[in-house]
Amino acid sequence: MPIQPYTMSKVPHSLMAGSKKEMILVIDVLKAISDEKSLELFRMVALTKQHSDILISKTKLTRKQYYSRMSTLMKAGLIEREEGKHTLTAFGRMIYHTSLAAMENAVNNYWKLKAIESLRKSKVIPAAECKNIIDRFIDDPEIKDIFARDGSTSDSQPYAEVSQQQQRHSSQT
Repeated sequence: MPIQPYTMSKVPHSLMAGSKKEMILVIDVLKAISDEKSLELFRMVALTKQHSDILISKTKLTRKQYYSRMSTLMKAGLIEREEGKHTLTAFGRMIYHTSLAAMENAVNNYWKLKAIESLRKSKVIPAAECKNIIDRFIDDPEIKDIFARDGSTSDSQPYAEVSQQQQRHSSQT
C-alpha cells in the first residue's frame, strides 16, 4: 500500500487568525520548529507571555533572525500576536501539548525506554513480570498508558494483555 501524502493531515489555513486561504501540512509545522532557536521560541511562547524584546534577549537572536522565525511560526498557524505579545493559537496549543510536550517527555525518559526495549526484546522474562518491572521503573502515567494500550506490535501485546487481565481481576474483587 503506497504511503499517502499529507492529505489527511491538512488543516485549513483559513481557520488560522489573519491568514491566507492555504492549507497547513504536517511538514509545514515540522519545518517551522525544526531548528533549535525556532523550537526554543515556540516553547517560550507556549510557557510565557512576554514582549518581543524580552524574547529576543533571551534567545540571543538578532532582530532579523527573531522576526524571521516568528513569521515562520505564524505562517504555520502555531502562534499569533495579541496585544503586543505572542501567544499560541488553538492549533499551536494542540501541537505543543500533544506532540512537543510528549516528545520532550520521551526524550527525558530515553534511557529508561531503551532499558524497557531491551527487556522486552529479550523475551526471557514473562509478560506479567515485564509489566511489573515497567510499572516500577516508569513514573510517568502517560508513558505507562502508551505501553498499556499499545497492542499494535507483537512485543507490546503481552503488556496490554496483562494490563487488561489485571483490570478485570481487580474489578471482580
